[in-house]
Amino acid sequence: MVKLIIGGTGSGKTKELIDQVNAAVKEEKGSVVCISRGNKLTFDISHDARLIDAADYPVSDIASLLGFVGGLHAGNYDITHVFIDSLTKIVPTESYTQTEEFLAWLNNFGEKHNIKFTITISDEPDLAPEGIKQYF
Repeated sequence: MVKLIIGGTGSGKTKELIDQVNAAVKEEKGSVVCISRGNKLTFDISHDARLIDAADYPVSDIASLLGFVGGLHAGNYDITHVFIDSLTKIVPTESYTQTEEFLAWLNNFGEKHNIKFTITISDEPDLAPEGIKQYF
């Protein structure tokens, strides 16, 4: 399952993500992972969530992020929720097509392995194509 939090800069996406990470840690029985770029969330999310700075790893495009997520699961089958803050800052994309394919892969992977994904994207929601809007 994939859920998108999308909005322009300063619209409260990261605050909503932080609230959802902290709620997931309290409510879910498995491991909660949050992937971001930089350490800005270090003091905002619960220490019970696994915060990963994508800049510490060779994650530079959609393909490497797919491998990274797959590797996280391979190393810990107890992951129940993965949060990704600012997808396009972690892996800049050239088109919505790449983002749509990534979200479709995550959705299928999540359904197969019972993992929820919540992702923030900085963009105006009305500019997103239908392939992305389905995850709002």
